[in-house]
Amino acid sequence: MPGFEPVRYAALTDVGVKRSHNQDACAAQPVSDEAGWRTHGHVFVVADGMGGHAVGEKASAKAVRDIPHLYSKHVRDGVVQAIRRAFQETNAGIYTVGVENPEFRGLGTTSTAIFIRPEGVWVGHVGDSRAYRIRDGVIEQLTFDHSWVWEIARRQGIDPDELGDFKKNVIIRSLGPDPEVEVDIEGPHPVRPGDSYLLCSDGLTGVVSPDDIGAVVSVLPPDEAARLLVNLANIRGGPDNITVLIVQVGVGESDPATRAARRGFLSRTITAWNSRVPWPFTALGGGCILAALSLVMQVFVMPGTVASILFVLAAAVILAGLIGLGIQLRKEPEEQPTPDDAPRVLNIHKKHPCPVTSELNSRFTQLEATLAEAMKGQGVQVDWEGHARLCAAVEAGAKKGGEVEAFRARCRSLLFLSDTYHKARQKSESFRPNWEVPDRGSKPKDG
Repeated sequence: MPGFEPVRYAALTDVGVKRSHNQDACAAQPVSDEAGWRTHGHVFVVADGMGGHAVGEKASAKAVRDIPHLYSKHVRDGVVQAIRRAFQETNAGIYTVGVENPEFRGLGTTSTAIFIRPEGVWVGHVGDSRAYRIRDGVIEQLTFDHSWVWEIARRQGIDPDELGDFKKNVIIRSLGPDPEVEVDIEGPHPVRPGDSYLLCSDGLTGVVSPDDIGAVVSVLPPDEAARLLVNLANIRGGPDNITVLIVQVGVGESDPATRAARRGFLSRTITAWNSRVPWPFTALGGGCILAALSLVMQVFVMPGTVASILFVLAAAVILAGLIGLGIQLRKEPEEQPTPDDAPRVLNIHKKHPCPVTSELNSRFTQLEATLAEAMKGQGVQVDWEGHARLCAAVEAGAKKGGEVEAFRARCRSLLFLSDTYHKARQKSESFRPNWEVPDRGSKPKDG
């Protein structure tokens, strides 16, 4: 992973449409200097409380407060040990609160955290809040849902979606109910410039599909993407609390979509090739090809200076490849990690392509039109002239940069409307959208 670079991030939590209290919580602890980067790295965590509103709120708040603190306390003992002890000690603390206070019986919370460090991204996880990575038009789920449906699917060797809503809201592992807890720890996942990571509660994933999530995160900066995703969940019924935390790595002044747009076919091909073939072997092969080409030129085409220069270049490339191969072979025995910090299995539990397509643009256009019609019907005050200017930017974006630019403009236009809808909903509890998707399952946390 490259050296220290500040990350761009945004975190947002919302009560949703149907809940009376927000039992979700989140925390971000990015480091600001090279020293902190080398010792701790960036820490981001979400939690989704259970057990009635006062109880759930207490559990999730304690989780997002204690996990980063305990990780920092133990990190000198090794990253794996630090993550494990942070979760286990947080679990013990929540359990003790529940035991000592009868009014907090049933205290519990999910929690998912990522730790972005020089060697890569580590994931610590208990429950069904999720961590995703968005990269090159694909959104990848880095966590296994500790739910009954996912466990049954694992045992049967099938996709959890094939089981439908069967016990979808039943969690089999969380922080607090028991004195001890098993913690999933995976990493380090390699990091590439432009990667985005998303942590969320099931209030988002229950109603917004992963491919929609990935597409939105790919085209918007974190603050706008977080707001739009929360708004989308509320537009689609908002049956649960919603928490979204987005982190973009190594993007500098450009967002991931801009970088992706600048990467041509050749660049993507080179990246894919390098991920499969070590560069010394590529250099050796390229040098051999250059040597053969110089020989052909010397014999049949253009004997003289050009062929000689080409031969010297071939020799230099081959030499570089041999040196690189020697360095790699010498480093292998020296870079064996200690048993505790050995890389975990790098599981990608599910993958969803999330390209920006004309079909996606059409769906979001229809969603925006439906929202606008509903808001007009409810008499919500909207700056329609401002909205019209944003809609005009969609056409301009399509002419300038194709589907990606058009979708980015469409997302901002939809965000403009949905932000207004969100404010109107807060002012009047009777205001509801005119449509809702079926509830895809959520934990009954309000008592």
